[in-house]
Amino acid sequence: DNWAFLYAQRLALKQELPLHICFCLVPKFLDATIRHYDFMLRGLQEVAEECAELNIPFHLLLGYAKDVLPAFVVEHGVGGLVTDFCPLRLPRQWVEDVRERLPDDVPFAQVDAHNIVPCWVASPKQEYSARTIRGKIHAQLPEFLTEFPPVIRHPFPPSCPAEPIAWEACYSSLQVDRTVKEVEWATPGTATGLSVLQSFIAERLKSFGSHRNDPNKAALSNLSPWFHFGQVSTQRAILEVQKHRGKYKESVDAFIEEAVVRRELAENFCYYNENYDSVQGAYDWAQTTLKLHAKDKRPFLYKLQELEQGATHDPLWNAAQLQMVQEGKMHGFLRMYWAKKILEWTRSPEEALQFAIYLNDRYELDGRDPNGYVGKADAPSPHPAGCLWSICGIHDQGWAERAIFGKIRYMNYAGCKRKFDVGQFERRYAPRT
Repeated sequence: DNWAFLYAQRLALKQELPLHICFCLVPKFLDATIRHYDFMLRGLQEVAEECAELNIPFHLLLGYAKDVLPAFVVEHGVGGLVTDFCPLRLPRQWVEDVRERLPDDVPFAQVDAHNIVPCWVASPKQEYSARTIRGKIHAQLPEFLTEFPPVIRHPFPPSCPAEPIAWEACYSSLQVDRTVKEVEWATPGTATGLSVLQSFIAERLKSFGSHRNDPNKAALSNLSPWFHFGQVSTQRAILEVQKHRGKYKESVDAFIEEAVVRRELAENFCYYNENYDSVQGAYDWAQTTLKLHAKDKRPFLYKLQELEQGATHDPLWNAAQLQMVQEGKMHGFLRMYWAKKILEWTRSPEEALQFAIYLNDRYELDGRDPNGYVGKADAPSPHPAGCLWSICGIHDQGWAERAIFGKIRYMNYAGCKRKFDVGQFERRYAPRT
């Protein structure tokens, strides 16, 4: 279910050439820990096995693409290169670096297999909100939301097989924090991801429309880790979920709004706004209001370490933080509350954003993702809870002015109590004494 891969195979078949897949394993990436790398590498082991069955060598190259890929291309006489797309600056830089170092006669193509409507096709500019991009995406879904053609066993064998992968050596090449442990509830790999999709359709889809804002109810898809690592395609999820519109119209429409419109809105923001992870990326009204209230007295001030340990005065906030630390996933509704309180309890909007992104990228399995910066697939509608949405009002509007927040949308404990049984959630994730 990968359009970049399908395009590469089509080119290879047309030229009657073998097809190789390379994955360049970088030693570190933003605040990713062993929790993230383990999920990714175990998924890649499944990919390597599938490739062997398809007669397609899978190469795991250790190092940055610019250092290992051009040499591989020359050594194997590769005739063309195809890569996937990610709107974040580091992966985009990797693509640029490779482009500069490839031999002149090797064409290099990029396919947005990440989104259903390719990012640069959905809109040529930064969109203001879901309202301004929704029509553009829906108008193009008939063209792009199609069934995947099959991948076939490749008929042209390579002249040299792939070297066996030393998975242990891969782990020891990493320069990452190993104290953030793997999670138990999510087994990596496409096979498990697809079974989570099936269980969502069978058990949780019917209540997605009505209960996705309640952290105590099992109503979410929980697919974001597999989406993030490319182990399950969003397009596959939509194709499957869509089949149940007759039965669960409200839920299916809500899921498409989250997983297509809002997810692609987050990609659009990161692609067209180079300040997607800083206060400078916010709209003028939001920057002005935050600046105006930057010196307001904070009711509490917490250090990063206190936040990380879930050691604040607020039991609901602590429970949400501990859920993320333990499970690598925080409920979407609580992500809004969590980030907004960080704004209230730190010295400045800049520090709030820095802390929120650090904690998100370090503990969330789907951190380091456009959705974590600005949106959130699987989040409560109509407001995905990325860090910039919550703290800087991106894709939101101005509200009544108040201390610290200015015109940024406010949330508090009492509001959460009106929405769901807060005590039940707090008890589930009480700090272990």
